[in-house]
Amino acid sequence: MAAIRFHLDEHVAEAIATGLRSHGVDVTTTHDAGLAGADDEDHVAFALTEERVIVTNDVDFLRIASEGTAHAGICYSAVGKHSVGELLQLLLLVHGVYISEEMNSRVEFL
Repeated sequence: MAAIRFHLDEHVAEAIATGLRSHGVDVTTTHDAGLAGADDEDHVAFALTEERVIVTNDVDFLRIASEGTAHAGICYSAVGKHSVGELLQLLLLVHGVYISEEMNSRVEFL
């Protein structure tokens, strides 16, 4: 049973990564992974290889998932729907409820 590890796309606030890390959650950012300016498909491939759930507010990731592209999981929140604190709490909930294997090919709407 592997704990969820997250990958934040470039549109997610760095404060989310900081908050997750302060709770002991393994997280990478676009910058950490050297993916600044990379295509969304490159993020999906990186996250799949690293077994990381993508955290995003970019609807293009929903399109990619709906096309049947393999992914390790996606947590999607619409732009402006949640404050940084709310999004952090929701991600901690996902981390506490699911294991990595359960998120495989799953899209969780936050």
